[in-house]
Amino acid sequence: MYDYPPVSFYFRVSFFDEEPNGNQGSEFGATYDTHFQSVAGLSTEIQMETYREGGENRYEHKLPGRTKYADLVLKRGLIKDSELIKWCTEAFEQMVIKPKILDIDLLNEKGETMLKWKVVHAWPKKWSVSDLNAEKSELAIESLELTYRYYTLTIGSD
Repeated sequence: MYDYPPVSFYFRVSFFDEEPNGNQGSEFGATYDTHFQSVAGLSTEIQMETYREGGENRYEHKLPGRTKYADLVLKRGLIKDSELIKWCTEAFEQMVIKPKILDIDLLNEKGETMLKWKVVHAWPKKWSVSDLNAEKSELAIESLELTYRYYTLTIGSD
């Protein structure tokens, strides 16, 4: 059977409480509260360190350094009663950071997980709402920017 390249519009985001030992706890928030129109920032890169060798002026040695992960940006229509936004408000107003674990599942046509990103120790860095403009007939979109330690990628379901 030939596997076609997956489509990027069928995905699911799930939030879980992070247990003190770093394990995944119970699911956080209501089901409707974790539907997003877009997820951006699933990228990683190895930072490079350069080393100049004495007497060799033609090049520098490039050595691998630390792995760097981009911030995660989640967007959706504004929800007025949201456990997720309460979590963000608690972080921004009271400086109470309660990290979460996110599962981002890319689904096939049957709703089965094809790829899963497990984002570890995520917490809110920024929350914003799209511009309010009386001249346009658009949905109010909220953006949630999360920072995190790392993610793991698995193929298929657990």
